Amino acid sequence: QVQLVESGGGSVQPGGSLRLSCAVSGVTFSSACMAWFRQAPGKAREGVVVIKPDGVTTYYADSVKGRFTISQDKAKNTVYLQMDSLKPEDTAMYYCAFRLYDWVGCSLIATSYNNWGQGTQVTVSS
Repeated sequence: QVQLVESGGGSVQPGGSLRLSCAVSGVTFSSACMAWFRQAPGKAREGVVVIKPDGVTTYYADSVKGRFTISQDKAKNTVYLQMDSLKPEDTAMYYCAFRLYDWVGCSLIATSYNNWGQGTQVTVSS
């Protein structure tokens, strides 16, 4: 049974940093697309970043390139999202998501993921 549990959200001033964690169970990273999405009130869920099963190849949304970094710790079964230089427009609920890697590959399309965490709130405000 797949379980994803996010943590690390909070309130931060513009320019600040946060590190989100996604504790994963029931998933083998070597066969998984692990992704972070976010959803602001009144807006569609947006793909932030995905990491492929090789643990190296990543795809970032243009809005976060150079500011956010995804990583995974296989020993701890945890995926991280380091967020630096945060902006007010980064305010959203952040979700961890998983899908098995297949011929479709790893994408940032929310409907292609069938396993989600409960989310963690990030608020960037002065």
